[in-house]
Amino acid sequence: MRNELMEEIVSRCIHPDIKTLLSFATSHVKVNEEYASYLHSNRRKLFGFRRGEGIVACIGVEFLEDGRCEIKLVAVMPGHRGAGVGKKMLDNTIQNYSISSMVAETDRDAVLFYKKIGFEVESLGEKYPGVERFRCERIWEG
Repeated sequence: MRNELMEEIVSRCIHPDIKTLLSFATSHVKVNEEYASYLHSNRRKLFGFRRGEGIVACIGVEFLEDGRCEIKLVAVMPGHRGAGVGKKMLDNTIQNYSISSMVAETDRDAVLFYKKIGFEVESLGEKYPGVERFRCERIWEG
């Protein structure tokens, strides 16, 4: 699609679209804390995905050693879900940062997304009362 752009978010002020997206990935009360974790870490990066004039998605990653990367969050505005935006953000990160492997911990709602794009998924069991968590990993052969 035309007019798409993924860019690193580095502004001290949270863009309203980013604030909304972060609230999907964490509680409303922790949005500012989550945002600050990207501004104050040299290993973490937060990227916004623009479509037209608005930011419709974001991805937060932590870069580890040896080309490994942990996905901290993927959030997409409801009207843009299922349209490949999440995959585009992951692909962009892989291409621009020479990623050899990615790992994410997620809930049941996101398991299908990760499976669809080639991640191996393993249940971590009930990490929190009544909440099953999953470890998703994908490795690229060099």
